[in-house]
Amino acid sequence: MAQRTTRLRLVGPPAEAPASPQARTLGAVELVPGRVRAAVLSASGRVLDRAEAAYAPDARGRDEVDAALAAAAGVFADRPPAGIGVAAAGIVDPAAGLIVGVDDVPALRGYPVCERLGALAGVPVRVEHRARLQVLGDRWFGAGRGRRTFASVSTGEVLGVGILYEGEVVAPLGGRSGAHMAVTGGDERCTCGNTGCWKTVATTRWLRARAAALGLGPRVDLGTLVVSADGRARALVAEYADNLVLGLVNVQQLFAPGLFVLHGEARDGGEHFRALLEERLRRDGTAPGAEPPRVVVADTAVDDIALLGGAGLVLSHR
Repeated sequence: MAQRTTRLRLVGPPAEAPASPQARTLGAVELVPGRVRAAVLSASGRVLDRAEAAYAPDARGRDEVDAALAAAAGVFADRPPAGIGVAAAGIVDPAAGLIVGVDDVPALRGYPVCERLGALAGVPVRVEHRARLQVLGDRWFGAGRGRRTFASVSTGEVLGVGILYEGEVVAPLGGRSGAHMAVTGGDERCTCGNTGCWKTVATTRWLRARAAALGLGPRVDLGTLVVSADGRARALVAEYADNLVLGLVNVQQLFAPGLFVLHGEARDGGEHFRALLEERLRRDGTAPGAEPPRVVVADTAVDDIALLGGAGLVLSHR
């Protein structure tokens, strides 16, 4: 119930407003299992207005998704943006404007989000994978401004990496966020059906399950574990850092981005957790001639990186 391919070559200076009067505002939508968020942003990345709607992730038909999208898109009625960038979960086809599929969300299989949203808002709409879009948010509005190569990392319930390489977002057709890269020989079955996925050992779900198994409680979070005096908690924080680095070190060895910008749960770990990740990345991912990997924490008070990425997608195509 609702209520409440491509490669992108970046153009223009990172935080400059487009010159045309039609580009006074930018539109962004985040479409993930169970939720649609929409926002109107200024060309400098300030959120001017926002809306949110929910739908049942297990809905078989598209009616609930359509209704949630329409409810959230109402935010654009009074301020039609220059365009809308959609940050979507799952596998996307940017050229066709489709969400190809999302694990365990039948209603999003083949969902024509650009067509639906374009009809609602009457402006151009583009879609990209959420993790890949967040690197545009950092590039235009955050810690990646001025860089041509770096990585942006989602942590927590959602895991993924967006990579900017020599001024282009690495976005192969059918590519995903990295959450399902094989990093371990474990036998736990992932939501994708495979075993050994990075997602199975480096998300909030894993952290809570491991904490419960250690007798630390079923609902602990990273911030609580980091400040705990319990030796089991300290060991778990170190294990979680090691698991995150399993994926990040592969990114460093393949693309040598040098800079990793952390979003989501890793921010709650503070300086201690940031330093653990950087130490392990430098230990395992430093190669002769490459920029030594550096880890920074996103400085946004509210982590709206997906919406900033949607706005960045609009800017990148203007």
